[in-house]
Amino acid sequence: MRVAIVENTRITHHGQVGVALHEAGARIDLYKPWAGQPLPEADDHDALVVFGGEQAATDDHSHPYLPVLAQRMRQAAEAGRAVLGICLGSQILARGFGAQNLLDQAREFGWCEVTPTAEAAQDPVMRALPRPFPIFQWHSDTFTLPPGAQLLASSAIARHQAFRMGRAAYGTQFHFEANRAVVTDWSREFPQIIQDMTPDWPQRHAQQAPTLGAQADQHGLTLARAWVSLI
Repeated sequence: MRVAIVENTRITHHGQVGVALHEAGARIDLYKPWAGQPLPEADDHDALVVFGGEQAATDDHSHPYLPVLAQRMRQAAEAGRAVLGICLGSQILARGFGAQNLLDQAREFGWCEVTPTAEAAQDPVMRALPRPFPIFQWHSDTFTLPPGAQLLASSAIARHQAFRMGRAAYGTQFHFEANRAVVTDWSREFPQIIQDMTPDWPQRHAQQAPTLGAQADQHGLTLARAWVSLI
């Protein structure tokens, strides 16, 4: 299988998604449009992954590729290809399907509780997860649910945590790719940004990594493997 991965920022970890793709023997093509590289065409790959970034999904003035990426994600989804948008990627996918991006209205950071909807029990990706489950979050923006989307998970702060469009296009506001190694690297690379969001993060990180972090690692890999199986 041939998979396009779009990175939206300088420091991007593939984490559990990368593990599952490599397990499946995927051929991965990387795209970095924030650095001026072109975007993948909607029909050049079997699947499309779009990761997070510090920009908003509507920052067309600083990242003029964003509306094109939103359209490419929609085109791939409507063609029945597997599409995955994580955090910013989910916000771009929602934008592509006509949702409204809501800026700075849902701040979450750390291992947080997310609850699958009743419909998630029948979903090929989400059905293996418990209700609720811990997973890593890092965002301040959210979005309305796109018309025709299936809502698959919610949290107390951001109702639209996961959704599916069509056969295999998924958006997750939470960072299920972020295993404990990724979280540790983020904590080292972005200490001031994290402190502004969660001042007691160093203590919480040390306390929660062996428990909630270990559980989130397992849930993230379960989700990644299930999505890769749809390619």
